[in-house]
Amino acid sequence: MIKLIALDLDNTLLNSQKQISPANERELRRLHEAGMKVVLCTGRPINAIWNYIEQLGLTEPEDATITFNGGLVLDNTTRKVLAQRGMSKQALQPLYQFAKEQGVPLDVLDFDRVYPVNDLGSSIYRDKLNGKIDFEPRSFVDLPEQEYAKGILANTSAELDQLQRALPDSVKQQYHIVRSQPEILEFLPPKVDKAVGLADLLHHFGWDFSNLMAFGDAENDAGMLEKAAVGVAMGNASPEIKQIANYITTTNDADGVAVFLSQYFPKE
Repeated sequence: MIKLIALDLDNTLLNSQKQISPANERELRRLHEAGMKVVLCTGRPINAIWNYIEQLGLTEPEDATITFNGGLVLDNTTRKVLAQRGMSKQALQPLYQFAKEQGVPLDVLDFDRVYPVNDLGSSIYRDKLNGKIDFEPRSFVDLPEQEYAKGILANTSAELDQLQRALPDSVKQQYHIVRSQPEILEFLPPKVDKAVGLADLLHHFGWDFSNLMAFGDAENDAGMLEKAAVGVAMGNASPEIKQIANYITTTNDADGVAVFLSQYFPKE
């Protein structure tokens, strides 16, 4: 039985205007009010998506969110950490060295803020993120010795294509690397993805992947679509993601989430 609906944001739940459509809001509120868990799964911090959480009414006891692409699971109302998976500053050294050799900017995130690595120049990440999170430029050597969520290479799509091709095995083996958007390449701790965060959350509720429905469109959604009992690819998803999914719905600009939910969970 499906008890939890997990939703990617960009190009899945959100339309091209970065909005949750009235139809999507209506269906998700209907199911949430009926007792279904509705969980947003994103690479962003929770503050950057709080407006969406409030719009959907996901502020009841035990409502939760998967952030940092599975690295952090939070209770929405108490902000209690339900699960956290990060990496050390030392683990980021190979990525920093690669960015330095390639002459490209690097942003490093802990679970509270972004550190633009200013000895490598500035990136487009702040504009792409467009969210409520502090940016504190630091040189790499001055980064605190603490746990980090991920590293980010943010650049034009064409530039990131070239950088991905140039990645040496010594870097590839250190991280779980995902292209969350055409202009954003993320370097996560090994084996961390949205499926890992969802496994933690499902375990918290005493459930498993047989209770999960997931919606996504991109590479960083592959794990959760593969594991979910019901994996739904958007009509605008990449061909690879459509192959993984059990179902394909309409596009994010055609209320794809609502269309599928209204058919799968018809009103009585």
